[in-house]
Amino acid sequence: MAEITDYYQVLEVDEGASAEEVKKAYRRLARTYHPDRNPDDPEAEERFKAVQEAYEVLSDPQKRKAYDRARRNPFAGYGPGYGGFGGAGPGPNGGRVEFVDLEDLFGGAGGGFAGEAGGFGSFFSQVFEEPRARRPARGRDVETTVRLSFDQALRGGKTELRLGDGEPLRLTIPKGVRSGFKVRVRGRGRPAPGGRGEPGDLYVTFRVEPSPRFRREADNLHVTETISAMEAMLGTTRAITNAYGKTIKVTIPPGTQPGERLRLRGQGVETAEHTGDLYVEVQVSIPRHLTEEQRKGLEACARKHGIL
Repeated sequence: MAEITDYYQVLEVDEGASAEEVKKAYRRLARTYHPDRNPDDPEAEERFKAVQEAYEVLSDPQKRKAYDRARRNPFAGYGPGYGGFGGAGPGPNGGRVEFVDLEDLFGGAGGGFAGEAGGFGSFFSQVFEEPRARRPARGRDVETTVRLSFDQALRGGKTELRLGDGEPLRLTIPKGVRSGFKVRVRGRGRPAPGGRGEPGDLYVTFRVEPSPRFRREADNLHVTETISAMEAMLGTTRAITNAYGKTIKVTIPPGTQPGERLRLRGQGVETAEHTGDLYVEVQVSIPRHLTEEQRKGLEACARKHGIL
């Protein structure tokens, strides 16, 4: 018999944790391991799926009760002498123990977790190495990649791709999606062998082309603005256009040093939940060649005003 996954350990909570504590732990871990924050990190993706599965069980009072019962007595309801499913059997010291049909309770063939195909079957198979009845084989999952321009990723919208059988599929591009973000489309993978079981799922990974002007870090954008040496000393203003075409007037203060960054709050990437910032990095252009007249004039001015 395989070991039952400790969902409390997965969510990093005590067995006596309240429903609110379970929810807070799930939200914290889901944010930490979300594929959007961990592109191209398979370990984080697996952890994210495990967190989703654990929350699916522990957030439902009935499922949690049955799970706790199964952890305490994994043989309950299985095989001769244990009372069978949906009935009762002899308990310790001659008492009676009620049993629950885990397969029915957790959805049977129709159940399913957001991050795991097959419903509570993953837990059920951990409790019993051989289920009572073999389910029809499930179709294989399929993975594909959709490439987006930088602007498409920022604005989101709709896109269409062709499945292996030539059938078109319209997908929603989340606003502000990052390269490496993966979505699952249920039931659009390979059909089950013989057409008896459930089809597999389709996993779509978005790949975003880089921008020639902006550099993205999380939901923040970075852009470079070049000014002259005199503008750096005296201060100036610039009209900066953000990634969405909006123009913002920016004041560059006197004495700005090369490489200094100006932060424009709320002018970065817009997503459904958050808007990042735009950082303007100032580069100072220094003339490589001056005429003799220019050099003497600048020197005289600098000496007169105590700059040199």
